[in-house]
Amino acid sequence: MNIIKIYKTRMKAILFSAFLLVILSAASSCDTDETQDVITLRNLVMSDEFDIEGAPNSAIWTYDIGRGPNGDGWGNQELQYYTDRTENVKVENGFLLINAKEEDFEGAQYTSARLKTEGLFEQQYGRFEARIRLPYGKGLWPAFWLLGNDCEQNIWPLCGEIDIMEYLGDSPNVVFGSAHGPGYSAGEAETKEYTLEDDRFDTGFHIFGIEWGPEYINYYVDDALYNRITPDDVAGEWVFDHPFYIIMNVAVGGSFPGSPNEETVFPQTMIVDYVRVYQ
Repeated sequence: MNIIKIYKTRMKAILFSAFLLVILSAASSCDTDETQDVITLRNLVMSDEFDIEGAPNSAIWTYDIGRGPNGDGWGNQELQYYTDRTENVKVENGFLLINAKEEDFEGAQYTSARLKTEGLFEQQYGRFEARIRLPYGKGLWPAFWLLGNDCEQNIWPLCGEIDIMEYLGDSPNVVFGSAHGPGYSAGEAETKEYTLEDDRFDTGFHIFGIEWGPEYINYYVDDALYNRITPDDVAGEWVFDHPFYIIMNVAVGGSFPGSPNEETVFPQTMIVDYVRVYQ
């Protein structure tokens, strides 16, 4: 085992111990004026620690390929072509690497990857979290999010979307946590941002998570609860009481981040340490 893997294994043990202490102490205290629902007993039901080199685990992950069903940049005017090539997605030294590259490919100027657990792992409620180091640069739009598993029958946003983490590469100390549904989608989504005061998301790892149950979604960065969404907060129907699946991607360009500029350096990589889901 190389030095990186030894370090990562030790860090995971330390983090897991700290996580258990937080859960035990959370039942009696809260560091925020938000109201928390505390899940006092959690079972780990899905985990990818990215410890096997090569392609991501095909029992957990599949891919979206291309520029969207209508070729319109996934409805957001995104500029990348998603692939499953090792140039864009691979597991190496215990981490999942999603690489956005500037290159001409299938009519697009950029390539990247979008992984999903659709049809392989879907869950209603629980804690979903990932430890991630984000890329940097204008026009980069990484995300860790959930999509309702009924989107083929109930077209988005009727199926619901939970954005655990969205990030704009030219604002390296800010992330967003959002919910999309009928009457509150896209630019009208129910959302809130979290700002690091003395740090950046592209210079180190941070844990992005939600705790989701009937009639609430709590959003966390590391151990900080910064957003809580309930049925009373949304402008339309609450559509978060059925199973959702996980998506992780790095988009390039689009209506939210804008296009890369001359200062954007490629390739850029989102580095994922682990993804864990608790029930």
